[in-house]
Amino acid sequence: MSERDGLARSFLDGTEWANARRSPLAGDASNRRYERLTQPTTGKTAVLMDAPPDKGEDVRPFLYIARHLCAIGLSAPEILAEDCHNGFLLIEDLGDALFARVIPVQPQLEPTLYAAATDVLLTLHGAGLPQLDSYDTGLMTEMAALAFAKYRFGIMGDANGESQFRDAFSALLDSVTPARPVLIQRDYHAENLLWLPDRQGVARVGLLDFQDAMAGHPAYDLVSLLQDARRDVPAEIETAMITRYLQGSGLARNAFETAYAVLGAQRNLRILGVFARLGQDRAKPHYVDLIPRVWAHLMRDLEHAALAPVAELLHDALPPPTPANLQMLKAS
Repeated sequence: MSERDGLARSFLDGTEWANARRSPLAGDASNRRYERLTQPTTGKTAVLMDAPPDKGEDVRPFLYIARHLCAIGLSAPEILAEDCHNGFLLIEDLGDALFARVIPVQPQLEPTLYAAATDVLLTLHGAGLPQLDSYDTGLMTEMAALAFAKYRFGIMGDANGESQFRDAFSALLDSVTPARPVLIQRDYHAENLLWLPDRQGVARVGLLDFQDAMAGHPAYDLVSLLQDARRDVPAEIETAMITRYLQGSGLARNAFETAYAVLGAQRNLRILGVFARLGQDRAKPHYVDLIPRVWAHLMRDLEHAALAPVAELLHDALPPPTPANLQMLKAS
């Protein structure tokens, strides 16, 4: 038994789940590990989150955001037990009905699921903002510039254009700074949302992977939801959900759609860099296979008139994700 396994066993021994059966659950791009616990007598389940502090993980942001979400009536996992020092949480098991799994089996539910997820954002953005760091222009520009640092690795080593991009893109981001920031979860998409049809209203959407939440623009999570790196969201649903959000929030369409395009470009540039980095540095080349979809989102965002100051520069600086280029990213 490894030291980490021993710590997990000691943690569970202090709960009612000491004798539960343990089975692995799919993880994410982080160093966190998950297990489903099943009590042998009742069949009741829970989830063990193993987030090693020595690998840079910290469960406290998850706790903070989860409790805020639950307090406003949203379905984040209930916290059953915690050991922040060693990086273990025992949390409510919200099941396996991820949007990304439900929709292929029940495609008729797709509009309902996206409407429910949009309504979650309306509820979240209408609530008070907890104390959070700001996803501000400086940080967003730095994250977008990952495309220059990582996506071009092994394809184009010349950094010409990056400084011009940073200056121009910072000005664009400044122009869409929200008057009233909201909590943004930053990874709000179909593989982090669970369908809980036995619950009512916005509680029908189970929320995962929100520990990196910050204060930002109301359009950010809607972009994350509708310009999904992992699945194609029909154009008519994207259009309908933007309209649904605008009607529910009362925000002005033109300003919101401008921010949606600018933040979409920022997010997709960041994802290009992150996915390339996961392929290069962490031996996870399957993320590289998602890059063509992200690229398509970026190209569409750059068509918006507001992106004119950076569109030509990005077209010139970033290589298209041809099969040969993607293979070079996987092999680098």
